[in-house]
Amino acid sequence: MVDSELLVDGPAVILVEPQLGENIGTAARAMANFGLRDLRIVNPRDGWPNEHARRAASRADHVFDRIRLFQTVEEAVADLGYLVATTARSRELAKTVRGPASAAGIMRGHMVGGVRAGILFGRERIGLTNEEISLADEIVTLPIDPQFASLNIAQAVLILAYEWRRSGLESEESGLRFTTPNDSRPATKQELIGLFEHLEGALDAVTFFRPAEKRPVVVQTLRAMLQKAQFTEADIRTLRGVVAALENRPTRPRKRADGTETTSREAED
Repeated sequence: MVDSELLVDGPAVILVEPQLGENIGTAARAMANFGLRDLRIVNPRDGWPNEHARRAASRADHVFDRIRLFQTVEEAVADLGYLVATTARSRELAKTVRGPASAAGIMRGHMVGGVRAGILFGRERIGLTNEEISLADEIVTLPIDPQFASLNIAQAVLILAYEWRRSGLESEESGLRFTTPNDSRPATKQELIGLFEHLEGALDAVTFFRPAEKRPVVVQTLRAMLQKAQFTEADIRTLRGVVAALENRPTRPRKRADGTETTSREAED
C-alpha cells in the first residue's frame, strides 16, 4: 500500500556541495512551485544556516524550513529505493539515460508502489563525480543545446520538478491555475444559422453582394469562416447585437436625462 506522504512530498532533491546560498534558495522556490518538499543538502560550501539562501527562497518556507543537512552523499540517499543522477556530460557508466519526462514517470511509478525516490544534483562548476553517479539507478539529462550545456542548479531543479508534477496530471491543461471561462455553452446550429441569416440580411440591405449572381458563393464563404470560430451562445448574442447596431435597429427602451424613454441608438447631446 502506498504511503500517501511519499506522493505529497514528491521525490527528494539532493544538492551536492552547492557553492552559493542563493542557488539553494532558488532551488527551494522551484520545488515549491511544483509541489516538492524534501530538500537535502550535502556539505554546502558556505555553511549552514545561510541567510542568502532564505532570502532567495522567496517565502517558500514550507520547503526551506524542512531542509536537512548531510555530510556525505551516501548519508543523504541512504533511505531512497530509486535514485536518478542529473548530468550534462557523457559518462563511461553502464546506466540507462532518460529524459526528464520519462524519469518523472518512472519515479512516480516507484513512489506509488511505496518506494522512496530522489534526484541527485551536482556542484555548480563540476557537477557530480563518477563515484556519486554510481550510486544512482539511472541518469537523467536534458535535451539542451550541446553548444551551451551549462545549466543553473535551480533551473535544472525547476525542470525536473515540473515534469514530476506533470506526470501526475491527466493532461497539462488539467493542472493550470487559470482556465478558459466556461460560463457559456457552445452555440447550437439553430443559433448559428440565425446569426448567418441576420448578417446576410444586413448585407443584402446595403447591396454588399455584387454582382448578385455571386451571392451564393460569397455566403458560403462567410458561413465557412464563421463556422470555424466555434462560437458560444454568448458570442452569438454579442455578434447579433453588433449587426443590429450597424443596421441601426431600435434598442431596448432606456431613459433619457429628462426622464422620457427612447429606443434610438443616437447619442444624446
